[in-house]
Amino acid sequence: MDTQAVKHAIQHSGRYNRKGFESPTKRAKALGDSYQSDLIASIRENDFSFEEGRLKIKLAKSFGFCWGVERAVAMAYETRRHYPNERIWMTNEIIHNPSVNNHLSRMNVKIISTKNGIKDFSSVSTGDVVILPAFGATVQEMQLLHEKKCQIIDTTCPWVSKVWHTVEKHKKHTFTSIIHGKYKHEETLATRSFAGDYLVVFDLAEAEYVSNYIQGNGDKNQFMKKFAKACSNGFDPDIHLEKIGVANQTTMLKSETEEIGKLFEKTLLTKYGPAKINDHFLAFNTICDATEERQDAMFSLVDEDLDILVVIGGFNSSNTTHLQEIAITNNIESFHIDISDRISVENNSICHKPLESELSLKNNFIPDGEVTVGITSGASTPDKVVADVIEKLIAITK
Repeated sequence: MDTQAVKHAIQHSGRYNRKGFESPTKRAKALGDSYQSDLIASIRENDFSFEEGRLKIKLAKSFGFCWGVERAVAMAYETRRHYPNERIWMTNEIIHNPSVNNHLSRMNVKIISTKNGIKDFSSVSTGDVVILPAFGATVQEMQLLHEKKCQIIDTTCPWVSKVWHTVEKHKKHTFTSIIHGKYKHEETLATRSFAGDYLVVFDLAEAEYVSNYIQGNGDKNQFMKKFAKACSNGFDPDIHLEKIGVANQTTMLKSETEEIGKLFEKTLLTKYGPAKINDHFLAFNTICDATEERQDAMFSLVDEDLDILVVIGGFNSSNTTHLQEIAITNNIESFHIDISDRISVENNSICHKPLESELSLKNNFIPDGEVTVGITSGASTPDKVVADVIEKLIAITK
């Protein structure tokens, strides 16, 4: 599929909007009224620290809503204000945050349903308004909505669009895209749709497996079994790993993405030599600024003298999960929650999600005596949600 031609046709159809409908001032006010917090503003002004009684809070110096998420949420809200009577759909959650998505649901903005894991667009009619979420939509979904003559509101984060341009460049020069990401994640699904030949690797271990195969170590049948759901149709590792370009899901762990890029560069440098490396390897940094800043801030936060750490964000949020991984790697007791209601003041308990596990209840999670709690949040978490968590910690420690 000529993805660039499809995008051009959609963007010049007269039924496509990527800029929104309201002025930046009105947009900022509407979002601020819903999601900003005076408490968080004061903590920021106090060098990201807060003390009351026996409780000390240390906030990460970069956390919460990024500008791409703010833009997507604001555009979704103003779309309803601009189209007060039309049916409005989203191809998926606008962002990975339950409070935001519940708010949109109350505004009668519906998420397109799925049947057996496949989105069912049969309920979407000509003239309906459809919002593409911050992490994008597949080019096939865009084309279908275009053919249905829907009004398309595109809130895709520009950093995600940058990744799409990267894999399209790979495709143009007949390079296979090695995508560092989760092959089922909505952003990676969208990126795959813009790529030509591709292979998705989840982590450094999978990248090393691919590297070993490139170097002639491995069984083809085992390779294809391992990556059966994470590669393009007709993928042949003996053919499609000769020329590769690296891209990534924008919310992956920055350090791991960098390691994967260096690994493949070294692998192909060894195999083909310095004179031919540019004919066999392309790399671009497609980790978004906000993800990088939040991860760097988290590395600084875990260097503080903390008793526990609370990570706030959607349970299906990739960037939040990676913040949790940093805490675990540094041996800090940490709790991943999505909303403040996971904390019970009366019982001093927290219902949290350990990494790659089901929800778990921890009683007496705030220890006796003076306690220092580190707090961070994913890029889809509003300040108000963080403030609500802090208010509960204050109540427990009174």
